[in-house]
Amino acid sequence: MRNVKIKTPAQLNKMRQAGRIVAKVLELLRQYAVPGVTTKELDSIAEKEIKRLGGKPAFKNYRGFPSSICASINCQVVHGIPSNVELLDGDLLSLDVGVFWKGFAGDAAVTFTVGDISKDAQALTAATYESLDAAINVIKPDVRVSDISEAIENVARKAGYDLVTQYTGHGIGSSMHEPPQIPNVVSTRFLNRSPRLPEGSVIAIEPMLTVGNAAVEVMDDGWTVVTADRKLSAHAEHTVAVGAHGPLIMTVV
Repeated sequence: MRNVKIKTPAQLNKMRQAGRIVAKVLELLRQYAVPGVTTKELDSIAEKEIKRLGGKPAFKNYRGFPSSICASINCQVVHGIPSNVELLDGDLLSLDVGVFWKGFAGDAAVTFTVGDISKDAQALTAATYESLDAAINVIKPDVRVSDISEAIENVARKAGYDLVTQYTGHGIGSSMHEPPQIPNVVSTRFLNRSPRLPEGSVIAIEPMLTVGNAAVEVMDDGWTVVTADRKLSAHAEHTVAVGAHGPLIMTVV
């Protein structure tokens, strides 16, 4: 349990409100994620809505990131910088939103399907959400991080997809990133030694699945992570608290 930060009920309530704002913003963005819209326009919509709801964009200026949301298209895995590129029919669009409310954070990501997408893209997206659901379902007091990772990996591998290993889920609270890391694959060396999560701890679980090889590289902008083979990727994320009787999803309305 070392370095795992346990939240008080009052802190959990603040995180729940931050999570609600994240969820409401993602719901709004779903309406606008259509062919012809630019990701920069989506960023502007998100920032205005976050502020209207009383939150603060958590990503903007975080380590120099220039925007309020991350917008990653097709082979872009995570950390895509919103731009003037227009969405096209058939795109997969991963939108990652982070919000601070009264000093505590919420963080979630959704992969939207833009217009009519291929069966391959549909299957990848479905498996990504299934792996997230599987991970959430194992949450209980004193669950090992490796159990969460194993749940993600089992679903993804069974569906025939690879998983990005360089980027992981994470603890979350008064900072966007806190210990421990939540890998998307399990290392057998650490099955019985990975941290346990006590009641009151909060994590962001975020599987990143790829159609091809999961090797990634960072583009020249210093942020956008893409698959090295430029094949499709999908990303989904929820902020989840460890409750007395199981998972408490914070990033829902």
